[in-house]
Amino acid sequence: MNFEKGVAHYKEGNFEAALTIFHELILQERENPTFYLYRGRILTRLGKGLEALADFDVLIQLEPYNTDYISDRAVVLHLLGRNEEAIEELDRAANLDPNNPYRYSSRAYLKDRIGDLAGAIADYEKAIELDPEDAVAYNNLGLVEEKMGRKEKAQQNFTKADALSGYPPKKEPEQVQESSSTSTEKREEITTPQSTKAPKLTASHFISVVKGIFTEGATRKDFLAFLTGIFVKKGSKNS
Repeated sequence: MNFEKGVAHYKEGNFEAALTIFHELILQERENPTFYLYRGRILTRLGKGLEALADFDVLIQLEPYNTDYISDRAVVLHLLGRNEEAIEELDRAANLDPNNPYRYSSRAYLKDRIGDLAGAIADYEKAIELDPEDAVAYNNLGLVEEKMGRKEKAQQNFTKADALSGYPPKKEPEQVQESSSTSTEKREEITTPQSTKAPKLTASHFISVVKGIFTEGATRKDFLAFLTGIFVKKGSKNS
């Protein structure tokens, strides 16, 4: 059993074979965080959320101040419907890494999903303050403003997001949401009618969570590939 073979199986989408290898690797080396990280991701893709959470718990024990692990664990908690705990983890990540805009944009998206719109707006505004070039944050801020009935503010943020993405806004009001394929996709996914209850954790909902939370920063690329592949039969070649 070797690490490279396990990673190869993981990338190919052969998760059961990858899981067997990482089980063996962890038995041989019980304090290697990389092994737990991969096994946790594999378990998540296999729909074994509680087992995945156990591996992320070990990761936090090994590196209690690793904000990436903390944030990753929050996503697993969200998948399990444990949103209060997920928010607490994102709070901790933001407190440990206060100058990272990703900490605020990720927490903002989850707040939006659970109905804390004012909190989501505050976090998106903080993310934008730290990274004024983040088109995703502007787009998602516009979505929350729109939900609160602030049409003018929402449109200003959509226009800013389009400009940063390199897509000039459409002149026709009825075509505003068609101004960019990237922003349109996010708007369509997030603006579907929502109840006050937590949404059902379906594949489409999960993908919308992923696309809403993660920006295009290089440090998030690997984890984004992992997440977006959970409901895909074949693994991402870029993960």
